[in-house]
Amino acid sequence: MNKKQKTDFKTITACGESCIACPKMEKGICKGCIEADSYVPEWAESGRCKVHECTRKHNVTFCGICDEFPCTQLTSLIHWNPNIVEHFQMLAKEYCEQENH
Repeated sequence: MNKKQKTDFKTITACGESCIACPKMEKGICKGCIEADSYVPEWAESGRCKVHECTRKHNVTFCGICDEFPCTQLTSLIHWNPNIVEHFQMLAKEYCEQENH
């Protein structure tokens, strides 16, 4: 029987990604969103990632567990993932399952 591997939520970024195995992180170009408190090369011109900033303001680790999820800003802030709401719903469900066990 094949069990699904549990997600390590300590590695999930505010936008629902994981920097683990990211080529930029592996090459030392980027420290990673969590490790750099979201001050990464992609956001150098604008400061901190707006998604990360928002989750910190709402005291959550990622958008899917925010009381305001899904907010009106979500799809514009995370524009690279057209399925972001569904992605966060799945992550939030797994997160809650892990927290309740």
